[in-house]
Amino acid sequence: MADAAAARRIAAALPGVSDRSTEASVALYVAGKHFAWSWPQRVGAKRARVPRLDVLVLRCPIEAKETILEADPDRFFTDPHYDGYAAVLLRLDAVDEAELEPILISAWRCMAPPALVEQLAAGQAGVS
Repeated sequence: MADAAAARRIAAALPGVSDRSTEASVALYVAGKHFAWSWPQRVGAKRARVPRLDVLVLRCPIEAKETILEADPDRFFTDPHYDGYAAVLLRLDAVDEAELEPILISAWRCMAPPALVEQLAAGQAGVS
């Protein structure tokens, strides 16, 4: 089972990652853009959202979103806040660290500049 610490550790090995996480939430950036962060769940009407460390929001190509959601609904889901947005939600307890790595790399690739994508391709077959 993966967790927020594993996500941060995997992301730290990717080129250009900035980890702006806190004890309460994960916030991973590349080139100043979010690629993975804690899901801010709405716990009640007109109430503040609460970050969940057990669920990550991950960037994905908008054209692949429905396919990802349909392919593995036990792992991936969405909520109305992300309708029309290029991101899916991942239940961390539904994956292990080995499975999490390529998922995070895919999210990172969505936001990374081409030079960083090339750097990853040239330097690493796996980041862990």
